[in-house]
Formats: sequence, C-alpha cells, structure tokens
Amino acid sequence: MSQKNGSAGGRPDVAALRAEIAQTRAELGETVQALAAKADVKARAREQVEQTRAKMKAQAAEATEKVREAAHLASGKVRGAAHLASDRARGTAAHASDRASNTPQQARNNPIPLAVVLAGVVAVVGVILIVRGRRR
Repeated sequence: MSQKNGSAGGRPDVAALRAEIAQTRAELGETVQALAAKADVKARAREQVEQTRAKMKAQAAEATEKVREAAHLASGKVRGAAHLASDRARGTAAHASDRASNTPQQARNNPIPLAVVLAGVVAVVGVILIVRGRRR
C-alpha cells in the first residue's frame, strides 16, 4: 500500500485508502473463487464427463449419418445390378426360347446347354427375389 499525502500534514487520504482496500478485497475475492474452483475436484470431474459425453454423442451422430449414406449408396448399386441382371436374364431367356423353338431337335439331342441356361435364369430370378425381399 502506498501512502498518499493529503493536505492535512502528511496524513494519508482516507478516501484513497478506502478505495485501495475495496480494490484489494475484490481481487482477493476473485483469487479465492479461482482457488476454490480448482480445488473442487468433483465439479471438475463432472464437467469433464459432460464434455466427453457431448463429444461421444456428436461422434455417434456423425457415424450414424455415414452409415446411412453408405447404406443408401449400396442400395442404389444393388438396385442397378438387379435391373441389369433382370434385363440380361430376359435377354438370355428370349434368346434361349428362340433357339429352342427354332431347333427343337438340336435341344433334344443336346439338353445340357438348355439346362445350363435354364439354371442360370432360375439363379438370376432367385437373386432378384432375394434383393427385392430385403428392401421391404
């Protein structure tokens, strides 16, 4: 504390001393509050838990959104592949039908290619039914 000379023969100014005391009290109060906050381990632990919880929720929401986007993209790819397979199966079936009706004797003589084509058509139709069943 510094002494300030007033007009009364070297005596400190009372108002200045009171102001300095008030300022010192305020600073001391702030220091005590800061020390109390650092010493409150439970409150600091709760705050850390809340921060961690909020961070985990944000990460979970972000991961959920990424999974949804990936599922949507995969669904689109599966639909495209199913349509392509369906178109190919129709084309193959039509071609096999044409060949079978044009050359019934050849099909009777060599039934293996016809059986392979029919097995392929059945497999493609099965895949299409499975894919459509999963969408529902």
